[in-house]
Amino acid sequence: MGHKKLIRFRAIDHFSNVLQNPEGMPGNWNGFFKNNNPITLELACGKGEYSVNLGREHKDHNYIGVDIKGNRIYNGAKIALNEGLTNVGFLRGQIDHLHEFFGPAEVSDLWIVFSDPFLQKPKNRLTHPRFLLIYQQVMQKGGVIKLKTDSKELYDFTLETIAEQGCTIVENIADIYGKGKATGPLAIQTFYEKMHLAEGRTIYYLSFTLPETTIVVPARKPKIQEEHAATD
Repeated sequence: MGHKKLIRFRAIDHFSNVLQNPEGMPGNWNGFFKNNNPITLELACGKGEYSVNLGREHKDHNYIGVDIKGNRIYNGAKIALNEGLTNVGFLRGQIDHLHEFFGPAEVSDLWIVFSDPFLQKPKNRLTHPRFLLIYQQVMQKGGVIKLKTDSKELYDFTLETIAEQGCTIVENIADIYGKGKATGPLAIQTFYEKMHLAEGRTIYYLSFTLPETTIVVPARKPKIQEEHAATD
């Protein structure tokens, strides 16, 4: 691990707005924020651009950036501390453990912004049914999941998944810049989005709500079938 990363890992140990794999948090985030305002998550938040920018604009709402990489969280957490954004926090932990960090209906909505599309491992995509089931355990009824991505593969996969699971589409924009829809929260540009735009990539946006029925996670194929599928 590089010297710079080590410094950042040590720094976030002392940041009051960063929790690392915390215990006893479900149902207790009002104590962390010292209010009962709604909570929005930014998953795989990286530098936390969405959490910080939304926190600046909406002081009556709490934002939590979630990522496993502490050296990335450092950037957003430091900005939030320097600016006194007490409604912005960061959680270092695995996204598939969200149900261990939040209680039922404790999350109002969530953002998935330029997450890894995992082209070779669809089960790791943050809109895969196994993740949707986890979100369903912590989100309020009617809470909106918002996906912003440059990956058409992830965008198409998500459309197929939410159709199969009986989710309800709130908004579907296949090219937010081409259609002049990059306004409000969609105008926030992350480090990666700026890179993608410079390369001329199309940016997709899709928001949806989960069904009232329980998300169905497809049975995993036996390993031998997966190997055959990969070579066909």
